[in-house]
Parts: sequence; C-alpha cells; structure tokens
Amino acid sequence: QVHVAESGGGLVQAGESLRLSCEASSAIVMINDMGWYRQAAGKQREKVAIINPDGSTDYTDSVKGRFTISRDNKSVYLQMNNLKPEDTAVYYCNVNGRQNWGNWRYYWGQGTQVTVSS
Repeated sequence: QVHVAESGGGLVQAGESLRLSCEASSAIVMINDMGWYRQAAGKQREKVAIINPDGSTDYTDSVKGRFTISRDNKSVYLQMNNLKPEDTAVYYCNVNGRQNWGNWRYYWGQGTQVTVSS
C-alpha cells in the first residue's frame, strides 16, 4: 500500500525551476519531521532538506540558497530554483510518522525523476 506519494519531477534546462510535492496518506495519523532525499545514478541516497514540526530546516550545502522546503499538515514541498545538472537524481519524499496501530517509522515515497540538462 502506498502511504507517501511524490509528484512534480521532470526534464528542465539548467537555471530553470521545479516544485516537488509529497502527500502522506490518511493512514498516517501523526507526523514528526519530513524531508527530501535524492539518489543519482551510481550514487548513494543523500539528504537534500529536512523540515521539523516547528518549521526549522536543514539543507545539504549544495542546495543552500537555491532550494526551499516547506510543509503543511499532510504534505511537504521542495521548491527548486536555479537547477544545475548535478541536481539530476531521483528525489524521494520521507515522512516520519505513525499509523493508529503502529510505532513511529520512516515512510518513503516511490520517487520522482528530476533531470537537468546543461
């Protein structure tokens, strides 16, 4: 069953922008932090940005000043400006939450492809 779903990826040229969205399903009844990760071909998955319930954020150095993470009750967003070819990767949404019957865990989306051409 899909609990987290991303959208908004695509093919753009360097310098352009994309906005990624991720929505947690109604089965996840409580949410703590949420974030975005990415994995380029042949590379390990890395953190892009994290946002906590109080609104505090943490960005990886390579995206500071270009990307902005935000959230509402059930969704997390990533505004990506001035995209660079090195941003090309599959972007994954991550939600730290729990269902009524379960413990806290990290839910992962299926990923959305972002490709930036030079």
